[in-house]
Amino acid sequence: MEDGLGLHRKSTGIACRTGLTQGSAGMELRAMAVEFPVVHGHPNRLPFEGVLTLVDVASDKAPSGARGHRVILTRAAAEAALPSLLGMAVDYKAGWDGHDARQKCGIITAAEVDGKRLTVAGYLFARDFPEMESKIQIEGTMGMSYELADAHVADMRSQVWTLTRATFTGAAILLREKAAYRSTSFRVKRPVVARRAGLAR
Repeated sequence: MEDGLGLHRKSTGIACRTGLTQGSAGMELRAMAVEFPVVHGHPNRLPFEGVLTLVDVASDKAPSGARGHRVILTRAAAEAALPSLLGMAVDYKAGWDGHDARQKCGIITAAEVDGKRLTVAGYLFARDFPEMESKIQIEGTMGMSYELADAHVADMRSQVWTLTRATFTGAAILLREKAAYRSTSFRVKRPVVARRAGLAR
């Protein structure tokens, strides 16, 4: 994923921005972000971005809570649920193999549906969770997984469940190989060494 997504936008205040743009390939992109004041060298804000899931694509395996069914989150459902992502937490579980909603280690401040990808950005509470650093700095190894409530399944008898409505309640950072979608990703947006240098000033 490139830095050019523009999910982290500079601001002097807190605001919520929504957008609908037409991509170069004629593809619609829906985005929403809560903008925070910039605090240079903030010791507990480590920016991140990731691909949370794919839309209109069947998962590679059944996510937790889907009773063994692979799932498809429709684009319409994902777009409608974008506002529910903002302000929700990211969490991680010891072993990086699942969810632990009580182990909240960051916050989601931006989300967008860009083609088949639902991408998110936000901040990790890196000072509070220093044990995360060694794992999340390994590029390409980490993925993401969403947490939902009030999900509506179009046909419970289907082998692959189609989710037509849902509310996002959070997201987990985990090993890509453990995620329901192996095409998800997660990465921090500046090296830990730079953050440490900032702490030493």
